[in-house]
Order: sequence, then structure tokens, then C-alpha cells
Amino acid sequence: MSFWSHVDALRAVLLRVAAVVLVLGIAAFMATPWLFDNFIMAPCSGGFPTYRLFNYVACASGMPELATSSDFSVDIVSLELSSQLFTHMSAAGWLAVLAGFPIILYLLWGFVSPGLHSHERRGIRGAFAAGNLLFYLGVAAGYMLVFPLALRFLADYRLSSSIRPFVSLESYMDNFFALLIAMGVVFELPMVSWLLGRMGVLHRGFFSRYRRHAIVVLLIIAALITPTGDPFTLFIVFLPVYALWEAAALLVPKENP
Repeated sequence: MSFWSHVDALRAVLLRVAAVVLVLGIAAFMATPWLFDNFIMAPCSGGFPTYRLFNYVACASGMPELATSSDFSVDIVSLELSSQLFTHMSAAGWLAVLAGFPIILYLLWGFVSPGLHSHERRGIRGAFAAGNLLFYLGVAAGYMLVFPLALRFLADYRLSSSIRPFVSLESYMDNFFALLIAMGVVFELPMVSWLLGRMGVLHRGFFSRYRRHAIVVLLIIAALITPTGDPFTLFIVFLPVYALWEAAALLVPKENP
């Protein structure tokens, strides 16, 4: 195929992706009010499961800094006249992307796969299923762990007692979906490494050579994601991310083919 033929094929794939997002977005738009009340805004309340779990750990381990006050709540305010309408539309779009991720990934793979050799395409069905599973595990980790911890710390942080803690709707939503999708992408590290290993781009020696560097970088990333200051929270965020690094090392060949 010529360059322009590839461009036409890519355009066709992107149009299909847009159609999938549009259809799912319409369905998500209708369900968004319920999802806001029962899913998106749930971390704003002290009764969220993550906070209750940390309260139990705090009582059992004698680490009161892990506990969340029973009356913890975050007040979300809408500062612009049209912000709720636009937030409704953008949230429906992001939810459509999250729900349609397997379809989007399948369509993109259909564009890439003709350019690969048969040995590079081998095992792709299992990788496709594993990749989707890892993405949603990452989203779940972002929702149940990373976002609540970050929200709790930032909402309780006080520069001055004279400043009233209100959070704008736009700021809340931007951080919510950014963290969920970022964690979903981070959890794709093993599958991306496997694909690069099949293509001969990546080998296990890379992970062995840069393991110490990776530990430092991953600790910094975990500290940025959860700026709470206690080592327990830092560890429970760092551990799964580092486990992904080690899993990625096991999925690539020992040497370049």
C-alpha cells in the first residue's frame, strides 16, 4: 500500500472509532445523572469503601494518619452557568471511551496487524483479552485507590484557616477522569512490553539493566500520585506499579531475536 492508502485506511478506522464513541456517548449521556450520584461523586463522602478500609487499617495498626473522619465530605460547586451542561456532555464522552475501550483497541489493532509478520501476530487473542483486563484493573485501581487518596489529601490541605474549601466541578471532573485513564494506560505496560518484545524492539536485559532506575522513578511517580506523606499509602500505590514492571520483564524474550 502507498502512503496515501495507509492514510485512507487510518481515516476509515478513526471514523469507526468516532462512531462507536458517539453511540456509546449517547447511552452514557442518558445514564450520567445516575452515575454521578452513585459512582462519580461517591469518593466525596466519608462512607466510601476505601476510606472505611483505611479507618480499619488505622485502628489495627495504630497509624491514625491513615484514618478518614466520619464527617469527611467535599463540597463541589458549579461556578459557571453552563458548566453543568458541558460537564454532562464531556463526562458522557469519557465514559463512552472507557466503556468502548475494547472495541476501540480492536479497531486500531485491525489497522496495525496487516503490517506485522505471522510470528508477531501469534498469541494476539490472548494478549487482547489480557490487555483489556489490565486496562479495567488500572481504572479500578484509580477509582478505588489513587483518586480517593489524592482527593482526601488535597481536600483536607489548608494553606490558611480563612480559606473555605470548595472544589469546582470542572477541577473535580478533570482530575477524576485523568487519573482513571492514566492508571488504565499504566496497567497496559506488560502488554505493550510483550508486543515490543515480539517485534524485537525490547528484551529482558533492558529491565535488568534499568531496574534500580525504575524503582526510583516509580517511587517518585507514586509519591506524586499520592502526596499524603505516609509510607503505607506510598507503598500500596508503588507495589502494583512495580509488579507491572516485573511482569513486563517476564513477557519479553531474554535476547533480541
